[in-house]
Amino acid sequence: MLAETICSAVSAAGLGIAAITAYRKRFLAATRVAAYALVPVGLVMTGAVEWLAETAFSPVAWAGFGVLGLAWVLFMTTRAVERRRSGTRKEASQARQGHQEPRAVEPTASAPSLGAGDRPKGRPADDFSDIEAILKKHGI
Repeated sequence: MLAETICSAVSAAGLGIAAITAYRKRFLAATRVAAYALVPVGLVMTGAVEWLAETAFSPVAWAGFGVLGLAWVLFMTTRAVERRRSGTRKEASQARQGHQEPRAVEPTASAPSLGAGDRPKGRPADDFSDIEAILKKHGI
């Protein structure tokens, strides 16, 4: 009952501030303040405030949150250990069985298409005659 009264008072104060803001011709800000002011009343009307008040003062609910937190910590710990040990579950099961699939081999790198050996020795490296020929061909 106290929480509902406090939420109603906060909403009333917020709507008062919204009215003063609208009186000063700041309608966008007044609308935003009114929207924020209506949230506590909406929470009271939906029953969320009562549920939150019951949960906040219930030792069983806090114990439940503790158990959920412990479960999460245990789950994340096992995942971290699993990743450090063997990488994936599939690899771990194959290692226990004693056989492994052949791994992919890296392809050898091909020679670059325009290496230093492809240029004629008489031409300098910054010769743009090829580019000029292409531009002339296209009429540029």
